[in-house]
Amino acid sequence: MQSTHQMSAARNMHSLLQKSKEALPWGLAALVSTLLTVLALLPAAWFLPLVAQATAGRVSLAVPAGSLWHGSAVLMLAAGPKASTPTALAGRIEWRTAFWPLFSGKVKITMLANEASPAPVQLSITPRGAMLSSGRLEVPASLLTGLGAPFNTFNLQGGVQLQWNDWRFLENKLFGQLTLNLTDMSSRVSRVKPLGSYRVVIQALGRDATLALTTTQGPLLLDGAGQWARQKFSFRGTAQAEETERENLRTLLSLLGNRMERDVYALVLEL
Repeated sequence: MQSTHQMSAARNMHSLLQKSKEALPWGLAALVSTLLTVLALLPAAWFLPLVAQATAGRVSLAVPAGSLWHGSAVLMLAAGPKASTPTALAGRIEWRTAFWPLFSGKVKITMLANEASPAPVQLSITPRGAMLSSGRLEVPASLLTGLGAPFNTFNLQGGVQLQWNDWRFLENKLFGQLTLNLTDMSSRVSRVKPLGSYRVVIQALGRDATLALTTTQGPLLLDGAGQWARQKFSFRGTAQAEETERENLRTLLSLLGNRMERDVYALVLEL
């Protein structure tokens, strides 16, 4: 009697296990489908704060729309997380996140600034680091006002073109080169328009970085070099004017720095 009962229980258990095995693939498929649906519907606003945190509040994305996979936002520049007057890039930054690379442990995001960039760039993130592909961005100089001093002091006007090669972030070290071409700059503190055109080259060298400033066209002549080291930035350079505009630019030159010698002023910045 007991043996018959045990045999019946064994048959029931076997049947239950068989049904569980048959149902397992469908259960897993339902679970994966649910997870994918949740991920697909994740709003863009959930991860945008990460941008502000990574840049100490100087760059942020506002007015998000869409999802993690396909969305857009407005790029904002500010002097810091508590800045009261950030400035916004015209248009929106759009992105698309590729799905299949996720299975190999890689995140691939294609981004486009629809009014400022001629072509999209790609951001690739892996457990070892990240890479931003080369690209170009054209913005008005007024956008820099949101970064605070000295940009908000002079209220620069003109065109700014940013061009960079591949940027790599590996083991908490940053590598890459960024070139800023500042064209036909003018300022509210000077009646001389334009003041000139300039080139700034930033080279990231791991934990440190260098900056070089040169003038491509006067009459305001600026040059100098700076360095980021141990989380501090220092810049040393000079400012002077072409002889034809020397008197007209004297007030602006005195605002830029102290006079070193006749008609040459020191550019010094410590952050």
